[in-house]
Amino acid sequence: QVQLVESGGGLVQPGGSLRLSCAASGRRLSSYVMAWFRVAPGKEREFVARVRWNGDSLRYADFVAGRFTISRDTAKSTVDLRMNSLKPEDTAVYYCGASRYFMSHDARDYEYWGQGTQVTVSS
Repeated sequence: QVQLVESGGGLVQPGGSLRLSCAASGRRLSSYVMAWFRVAPGKEREFVARVRWNGDSLRYADFVAGRFTISRDTAKSTVDLRMNSLKPEDTAVYYCGASRYFMSHDARDYEYWGQGTQVTVSS
């Protein structure tokens, strides 16, 4: 069993930055790849970025285009998503997920989810 708790969302102006954090707890966390997904209004859950605890399996969605950075802190068991140059279309609820499928970016492969954190990009 893995528990995930996100934090760090909020309201930011276009072009601004936010850092989201996912605190993970449970057994054998190293058995999972960690990822960020998002759900925009009226849309399905969308992959954003993923990383394993050892730093492998790093991948970003195409729309990230160098604006976001995923990182992990193994000592704190946290996975962060640093988002720069935010756009209104980045507005969504952002979720942290954990999966045993190290190469997956399909939400259906993710077993555990946090409760989500709202990110709103608006002037």
